[in-house]
Amino acid sequence: MSADGPARTARDAQDPDEAAAWDLFKLERSVKRREALFNRYFPFARQLARRQFFNHPGGDVDFAELCQLASTGLLEAIDRYDPDYGVPFRGYAARRINGSILDGLAKMSEVREQVSFRSRVRAERTRSLTKPDADALPVADAMQALIDLTVGLAIGFMLEGGGLVQTENQADGQSNAYDSLAWKETIAQVSAEVSQLSDREQTVIRQHYGAGLTFDRIGALLGVSRGRVSQLHRGAIETLRRRLPQVGDFHLKR
Repeated sequence: MSADGPARTARDAQDPDEAAAWDLFKLERSVKRREALFNRYFPFARQLARRQFFNHPGGDVDFAELCQLASTGLLEAIDRYDPDYGVPFRGYAARRINGSILDGLAKMSEVREQVSFRSRVRAERTRSLTKPDADALPVADAMQALIDLTVGLAIGFMLEGGGLVQTENQADGQSNAYDSLAWKETIAQVSAEVSQLSDREQTVIRQHYGAGLTFDRIGALLGVSRGRVSQLHRGAIETLRRRLPQVGDFHLKR
């Protein structure tokens, strides 16, 4: 055994990149480093969520909902884990992730179970993009607000299901080779513009459309309120809409 005991032994067995990620987080404790660890371990959290999903075959549990609960447990584990203690992170985190999932399942009400998770996420997204007091605007302004909302939702569709983030069982819905090429080119443009957003806006876009996290969970990741996440989301989509005026026309033509 190493002279430093089990802690050194565990560190020696750790992936160098993983160890470096923890060292950076321990040094900086920044949102950027925290998100890097979250992205590294989220697939592991999803595996645990999937296991729980298969343990509830009745169809009354949404897998996406379990991923939300798993992400909460993962964030708690990241914040409380000490890499110098000598315990592998996945073993440490598994208990908290599973505990978060089971606690969440126990607290689900019948009303909440009846509402589709994706419907809630998309309603949350739509509220974020809807201009305040839109009903009271003059007709021309109200029409523009509706157009802006439609284009914003079109961009969201591309971010969620158009190839920026590969999802399970993702189908290619293009009708012909030209459409497929044009679609891919548009997605590449959107992706390039996303990389130009502010760090926090990129985090919101990645975690909401990629990992499928709600604004509440993203707020927990960033250490801000749900309302602030909604503002960041709206600002990011508006920026993409201004930089990509052709996106709305392309989507509506499809």
